[in-house]
Amino acid sequence: MRVQNKVALITGGSSGIGLATARLLRVEGAKVSITGRDQLRLDAAAKELGPDALAINADVSDFPAMERAIERTVEEFGKLDIVFANAGLSIPTPLGGSSVEIFESVVNVNLTSTFFLIQACLPYLNDGASLIFTWLSPEC
Repeated sequence: MRVQNKVALITGGSSGIGLATARLLRVEGAKVSITGRDQLRLDAAAKELGPDALAINADVSDFPAMERAIERTVEEFGKLDIVFANAGLSIPTPLGGSSVEIFESVVNVNLTSTFFLIQACLPYLNDGASLIFTWLSPEC
């Protein structure tokens, strides 16, 4: 129970790797807050994760929404021990065949949003907190 009573924030936590991570952390005793854009998936995940879990509808590229999600998590559970920056776009952007709009949306979600997520979490991190990043290749 290495994460007993630890607080984790997981972006993109309503499905896939994020939800699997939330499940594991809950089994190990962590309090988990997940974010996502699909309310139906969030509701199902919240029900599955049970008590000591929050499911917050927030798009990682919506900075004010993410700041509110961080604040709500801290208000509910306390300072953060784990931030899992998992939300991301996996859209092929081949050289010579990508539009500016698609490329910019991938960079915004996968890079810019991650940077500002971590920056917004800094005041709320416990000493020794872990920052975890995922990267999905288009082949996933």
